[in-house]
Amino acid sequence: MISNLGNPIRIGEINYTNVWPVFYHFNPEQLKIDVETTLQVPAQLNRAMLEGEIDLGPISSFAYGASYDKYNLFPNLSVSAFGPVKSILLFLKKPLEEVLHGKIALTNTSATSVNLLKIIIEKFYGGKPTYIVMDPSLPEMMEQADAALLIGDHAIRADWSNRAYEVMDLGERWNYFTGEWMTFAVWAVSRVSTEQHPFEIRKIVDAFHDSKQRTLMDREPIVRKACIEIGGTPTYWREYFSGLCHDFGQAQQNGLELYFQYCKELGLIENKVEICIWSDNTVAQVKE
Repeated sequence: MISNLGNPIRIGEINYTNVWPVFYHFNPEQLKIDVETTLQVPAQLNRAMLEGEIDLGPISSFAYGASYDKYNLFPNLSVSAFGPVKSILLFLKKPLEEVLHGKIALTNTSATSVNLLKIIIEKFYGGKPTYIVMDPSLPEMMEQADAALLIGDHAIRADWSNRAYEVMDLGERWNYFTGEWMTFAVWAVSRVSTEQHPFEIRKIVDAFHDSKQRTLMDREPIVRKACIEIGGTPTYWREYFSGLCHDFGQAQQNGLELYFQYCKELGLIENKVEICIWSDNTVAQVKE
C-alpha cells in the first residue's frame, strides 16, 4: 500500500445506474494506494467536492460549470447521451401549454438536470413557470405541482409504474432543439489533489478507463446487476445502457459548452465556463 502523505484519496461515486459502466470493474484495492470511496446522489457529491471532502469522481456538469476554476476534468469520462436518456424525465399532469406557466416540482438530487429543464422550458418553449424543490417522490410532487422532474433510478422506477402522466425525456428534447450531445455528469478532480497526488491520480484515471473498456466489451454483467437490484427486464437495461455514452471527446464537449452558454444567458451561471482537461503531466489544457 502506497501512502498518500498520510491521507487517503477520497473518490466519490454517484448512487445511480448511469455510472455503472465506469465503476463496475473499478476495484480500488487493486490500485495499491490508499483510497476511500463515497456513494451519494449527485447533489451530495457536488457539495462534498466543492467543500473539499472528496478529491475526485463524477459530479453534475452544472456543478463543474459553477466552480470550474477549482477542477480539472478527466478525459473520455462522462455520462452523456445523443438523444433520449430514459432517466432524466419530466412527468406532466397537465398539457405542456399549461405547465409552461404553471408549477413544476424539481428533484433535490441534481443540478445539471434542473437547469437543463429551465433551458428547455424557458429558452426553447418560452415558458415562465414557478419552481419548487422537493424530495424525489412522484406522488408527493404531483400533489403540489403540475409537473415533476425526476432523475436517475427514481425516474426509471416512476416511469415503469406510470399510467397517468405524459413524459418528456430531457435528453431527447435537448437533442431535438440543438442537435448536440448532452453531458449530464463529468469526472472531475480538484486542482489541489492534482498537485498533491499526481502519481496516484494517474493510476485512478487508468483504472476508470480500463473499467469502462471492459464494460463496453460485455455489458451483460451490469444488465444482470440492474435486473436484480432495480428490477426490469434484460431488454430494457440493454437499451438503457446502449443509449448512454461515457466518452468525453470533442462532440460531448461542444454540447456541454452550449449548455453552459445557455445557462449563462439565463443567469444560472455568472461567468463563461472553460473546459479544463486534466493531463498526465498535471497541466490543464484550457479549451478556448
